[in-house]
Amino acid sequence: MLVLSWISITLLLLHLSGSAITSPLSMHTPAPPLPSHIRPPLPTILPSGPSLSLSIPPVRDDSAGGARCPLTMSPPALVVRFGDPVSANCSLSRTGFSLLGWEVSLVAPEPTMEHFLVWSVDNMTEWSVSPVCYAVSNLEGSCHLRLPVVVYKLPDSVSIGFVNHSGPLLEQRQYTLQCTVHDVAPARNLVVTFYRGRTKLGRLHSDVTEETPVTEVFRLDVRPGREDQEAPYWCEAEVQLQPEGSPQRPLVVTSQKLPVDVLFGPQLLCPAKLRVRMGESLRCEVKGNPQPSVIWLKDGRRVVPPLHSTREHAGKYTVLASGPVGQRNVTVDVEVIPGRGTARSSKKHFLLAAMLLTLNWL
Repeated sequence: MLVLSWISITLLLLHLSGSAITSPLSMHTPAPPLPSHIRPPLPTILPSGPSLSLSIPPVRDDSAGGARCPLTMSPPALVVRFGDPVSANCSLSRTGFSLLGWEVSLVAPEPTMEHFLVWSVDNMTEWSVSPVCYAVSNLEGSCHLRLPVVVYKLPDSVSIGFVNHSGPLLEQRQYTLQCTVHDVAPARNLVVTFYRGRTKLGRLHSDVTEETPVTEVFRLDVRPGREDQEAPYWCEAEVQLQPEGSPQRPLVVTSQKLPVDVLFGPQLLCPAKLRVRMGESLRCEVKGNPQPSVIWLKDGRRVVPPLHSTREHAGKYTVLASGPVGQRNVTVDVEVIPGRGTARSSKKHFLLAAMLLTLNWL
């Protein structure tokens, strides 16, 4: 009904317009307004229908490989030595993707419509490489998954020595050890450990971020002691590259052993009051490297300590020890007491041996 009313009103307007044009007065006099009862109603604006457009699926960046990106990498990460072959498999866990491919600076395989694609090279010739596997869908767009790759090179050599020093060391004086790691990559994964014998002295990390091989120098201050005579210094360079969950053995290169000659002493181990039995020798323990020379003084005169003490050897002695490092002296009050000393013990052993020999003859 609304459509018919609209057509009727339109015809009426056309009829009135035609009448105005045929009248000679219409060229100079404006047409009178239409009565209100025949004025046309305002047109009704109908809601517009859906417009047609070409929809292009968006490109999705799911580099983490989440639920929206059904890509799986095997292995999930690569650790490869420079120059070695390498390969990885990228696969789709569901259908609906029309293309699977790799983006990599090295040789990449041709994209495929299969559900898996292997990337491989015969030898790794780049220090920094970042392969990306991608999948394309007409409905869901595209997504990609990045393969973490670490390219490494073990050190050509590892050496250890002292900074600005050669020859013997003085006990408890500070020296600086230097461990040099030659041509290693990547340096950011390098850890150096200093040892004295089997004892760890310190552990240092590199702060170099370069991917290409570099030579790194690590230093550690030490104060050697006399126990270091039997424990050489050395260092160990480890390239820590193991991916999580990988049973790969540590990548370690060690330096040569650095023996040291520690000068110390002299050290006098003499009590202030020394009691010896008659017949025993008179002595004090003296330590040092090199072996110190020892002088005994009694009443200001140099004497030779007796091998078989008697009462006449009692008194106060001064023991003087000297060496390249320094000298020490100590005063000892010697008391000779009665008892079985070395002489009587020797006589007793002689008599016992004679008795046994006699019994054998019998």
